[in-house]
Amino acid sequence: MTAILELRDAGFRYRRAATPALDAVSFSVEPGRSVGLVGESGAGKTTALSLLLGLAAPTSGAVLFDGRPLDLRDREQLRRFRRSVQPVFQDPYSSLDPRQSVGRIVGEPLASLRVASGTDARDRVARALEAVALPADAAGRYPHEFSGGQRQRIAIARAIVSRPRVLLADEPVSALDVTTRIQIIDLLAELATAEGMTVVMVSHDLGVVASLCAETVVLQGGRVVEQGRTAEVLGAPREPYTRRLLASVPRLPA
Repeated sequence: MTAILELRDAGFRYRRAATPALDAVSFSVEPGRSVGLVGESGAGKTTALSLLLGLAAPTSGAVLFDGRPLDLRDREQLRRFRRSVQPVFQDPYSSLDPRQSVGRIVGEPLASLRVASGTDARDRVARALEAVALPADAAGRYPHEFSGGQRQRIAIARAIVSRPRVLLADEPVSALDVTTRIQIIDLLAELATAEGMTVVMVSHDLGVVASLCAETVVLQGGRVVEQGRTAEVLGAPREPYTRRLLASVPRLPA
């Protein structure tokens, strides 16, 4: 089965940086096999996600989409890519335009990607809002009228309205309280099943990755140090770095 997305020996160096942010990173995103990217701050997780989103091009290696190198200059390929791959960002407060209604925010990908318009677009927006359990009148309201958890649901509705194959989520619950985190993770799991989406999750929270992702990739200093089935990587890690990450997870006293 061809991977939907793949980093193949991908490297990336920011201007004037002494060391690369990513160095020969390889992993694939298979249909129906959600992937978690974990590691300390500065490990390269967000840079890897930027490459997978097509927000930057690797300085070495390649990003593959459906088995072909992703060419950011190929407008037709990029349009197909944007229809298939959508993001959810960390901060629901800054990722939503406060001047636009929720209906316009959620429907924006349909217009920009030429997916739907008119009555069809409105129906899709309504179904997306229903899928994330927001009230029927949400489309006519504005982001400031909602709680943090509800705003993240709006962001997720915007991401799924075009029915993408892959949802790329960058720390989507880190700004939320514990109860809301659980609700959003449960929602992502339900949507992955109901919509047939594959989720790529960047998270510092190993519990989030364990509950949502079938595969885990561990990054350290821009390199992959361990990857495989989540149950094996987090349950019986081979690398000392992975064991240190697990040991740093807070636990309630016995």
